[in-house]
Amino acid sequence: MLQDTIGRVHNYLRISLTDHCNFRCTYCMPQEEMEWMPQSHLMSKEEIIQLAEIFVKLGISKIRLTGGEPLVRREFDWILDQLSKFPVELTLTTNGILIDKHIPALKKAGVRSVNVSLDTLNREKFKKLTRRDQFDQVWNNILLLLKEGFRVKVNAVALHGLIEEEICDFVQLTEKLPLHMRFIEFMPFQGNLWESKKVITAAQMLDIVKEKFEVEKLQDKKHDTAKKYQVPGFKGTFAFITTMSEHFCGSCNRLRLTADGRIKNCLFGKEEIDLLGALRNGEPIEPLIHQSVTRKHAALGGQFDPDYLKTIPEEIENRSMIKIGG
Repeated sequence: MLQDTIGRVHNYLRISLTDHCNFRCTYCMPQEEMEWMPQSHLMSKEEIIQLAEIFVKLGISKIRLTGGEPLVRREFDWILDQLSKFPVELTLTTNGILIDKHIPALKKAGVRSVNVSLDTLNREKFKKLTRRDQFDQVWNNILLLLKEGFRVKVNAVALHGLIEEEICDFVQLTEKLPLHMRFIEFMPFQGNLWESKKVITAAQMLDIVKEKFEVEKLQDKKHDTAKKYQVPGFKGTFAFITTMSEHFCGSCNRLRLTADGRIKNCLFGKEEIDLLGALRNGEPIEPLIHQSVTRKHAALGGQFDPDYLKTIPEEIENRSMIKIGG
């Protein structure tokens, strides 16, 4: 069991398969020219499975595959198939562009839920945010996932000045479609030009929704990061991930393995331990994982104040989001 010094048990691992992505989202990727990690620095497909097996033996029961964009990894289907042999729940976060090519592999591996990132329903804004003109492909693949019986969560990063005019449109989608909309408060990472004034909080967004819809609060589970709601009679739900305005660190059960094989015990933590280097040197991995877990801070990686208005982004030591893995 992976338990930290304040009693949190960690059974959920997010594995980044690559730092590459076929989008260039401004809130995720620094605006300067990206430098991708050399292939030799990344976990091979076999190393991913080796490390995952160790984590599973230590109590991991859920694995989410992330990136970059995990589906640009050539060996994605093979990795998914190998991971499906472990007694874990498998899931995926993707931008949706390539999902239609992997439906058979997802079904074979027993994947039942897929998160798709979609920050706008407006084609022109989509092109501006992602620097790619592929809104139709993403939307069609969301509909395909629903048709194929997957539970689909749509993740929208809530950028102040952009989300306000669309939040009710997103919620309206849940009337006819069994989508689970999740609005994510804008978080600070290296190079993403975060400012507190760009944050629109869950409370502010909920007020906007309530101007148009009657809403009811749904029951949240222990480790949920999202506060869930539903418009009565609608097929889907909507929720807010309140990282900035109301953190949920006290019940965190997550660990992250970056594409270059480093364990991060917190999305915002600066401390990392090189598991891949140890694996290649034949060193024991389990003590390093336990070491990382026991060093976990109580909240927000120990890097900034729970009052997001006091956050100074220049003082945060961390990677860009794409280098961490979502």
